[in-house]
Amino acid sequence: MTHSDALMRAAAEHIVAIDPAFAPIVATSPLCTIGRADNQPDTHFASLVKSVIAQQLSTTVADTLTTRLTAALNGDVSPAKVLALDEELMRAAGLSRAKTRTLKGLAAAMHSGELDIDAALAADDEHRLRSELTALWGIGRWTAEMFEMFTLHRLDVWPVGDLAMRRGWAQLHNLPEDPGPKALDPLGEPLRPYRSVAAWYCWRAVDGDNTSW
Repeated sequence: MTHSDALMRAAAEHIVAIDPAFAPIVATSPLCTIGRADNQPDTHFASLVKSVIAQQLSTTVADTLTTRLTAALNGDVSPAKVLALDEELMRAAGLSRAKTRTLKGLAAAMHSGELDIDAALAADDEHRLRSELTALWGIGRWTAEMFEMFTLHRLDVWPVGDLAMRRGWAQLHNLPEDPGPKALDPLGEPLRPYRSVAAWYCWRAVDGDNTSW
């Protein structure tokens, strides 16, 4: 799925109209890159691998570990290859025991068909995929949300568990501290159906021109 300039411009205008605190960052930023034609994802599995690795790590460290793992897999980031890769080689690439276990479990679930992303996406329940992902060991809401935003390009995800996003919100609203997930969750409601775009601008507020955004 790709999103047009017109849609992203409408999303930005909607966000500013609802919450003028976003006006400065919108004015100084390009259009949101979620779902842009030049920002298409890897395979579903490779994208999930990136998200798992990125859990609780800086973007720089996560990118380094992803590059090392990809090299250990000879460029083939697939369930079969991850299952076949020796755990010690994954640890040598810098992955923790927990992330190694999570990636092995994810690979097994997708290789066996226990996790069928296409079937989950075709279901009437839009939350089915998130439920199936978070049922796997080591995969929580944040990982599922990153997948929904940056691989499936869903525009109405509100990742309140992301610390950088909350810090960006605090910065944009001149708050003395991070509001916390529970307090921030309802504040996103008026920004529907473009909460993902609002989150993207919060990230830009703290990370600037980070290539991840």
